[in-house]
Amino acid sequence: MAAGFAAALLDYAVEKGADRGQLLDVSGLTHDALAKQDGRILVSAYHALIGAAIAATGDGALVMRHTMESKLESMSIVGQIVHSSNSMVHSMQQLNRYARLMADVDIMQGADRFEVAVEDDKVWIVDHLPQPYQTPMAIEASFSRFISEFRRSFPDKVFGIEMEVTYPPPPYMSAYAELLKVPVRFNGTRNALRIDRFWLDTDFDPGNEYIFAIFTDHADALLAELETSDTIRAKVEAQILPALHTGTISMDKISRDMGMSRQTLYRRLQEEGLTFAQVHDELRSRMARDYLTASKVSVNETAYLLGFSEASSFVRAFKRWTGQSPKAYRDKIA
Repeated sequence: MAAGFAAALLDYAVEKGADRGQLLDVSGLTHDALAKQDGRILVSAYHALIGAAIAATGDGALVMRHTMESKLESMSIVGQIVHSSNSMVHSMQQLNRYARLMADVDIMQGADRFEVAVEDDKVWIVDHLPQPYQTPMAIEASFSRFISEFRRSFPDKVFGIEMEVTYPPPPYMSAYAELLKVPVRFNGTRNALRIDRFWLDTDFDPGNEYIFAIFTDHADALLAELETSDTIRAKVEAQILPALHTGTISMDKISRDMGMSRQTLYRRLQEEGLTFAQVHDELRSRMARDYLTASKVSVNETAYLLGFSEASSFVRAFKRWTGQSPKAYRDKIA
């Protein structure tokens, strides 16, 4: 994913009292890795940073608070593109088009994440992110971003009206009213933000076509670079991650999903000095530390999210990965 997001969150957490060195140590990130906005870091490292930052600040709503106070264009070229789009609908199209530049994990399996839907004369932005996926923070961040960006750019216009989310109220639910300032229905049937119809029928100020073209040319070049520089490991992890909790991941299925034979996938992994089992196991290891660092997921829940049929099997695996039990690991970083 884009290093700009992690760099901005790191700076914000430090402003709120977290220790920079400790956050870098827990996440495995370095100053060099975060130096370039469009540089790439592991998604799991970003998740570990989030968990460590929340633990250090004691603020469960830290990500949402940071989203509301930051600017997308300061973290990603995608923000520049969105801000030079000619309408709200156009900006959503660009988010879908360039989503990979923000986070290179194909959780959508090729489908668009965001949809602008009109229902009974009401306009909704629907987030089709599969659930369960990581934590509610991904949904919080997307809707917070929409509200904050439009609120900042158009302070005299109403944007968000109400929200519906599929997850239960988080412990920091009061932050929703404080920051988003729209009513929220939890435990709903979808993740959607209702917006004022004004935005469906209104174009932004003209004159951004030239700038838009410059930004999209740059973004297209970055996408092309990703296509040619991807490791087979990264591609395999992107296929495994959304189904990690099922525990039924096979090399045969992953190779079919990637459009290649099992033998070809085996050979491509071998060229990188890897086996499929190794990639799967090491991804589980990274995600386990991510979940436990966040201090929001129990050992049993972590075992489920990683696809273990029994918590005892997960505990044995975690000891093999780290030399300590999940509980001891969590107590150490608390």
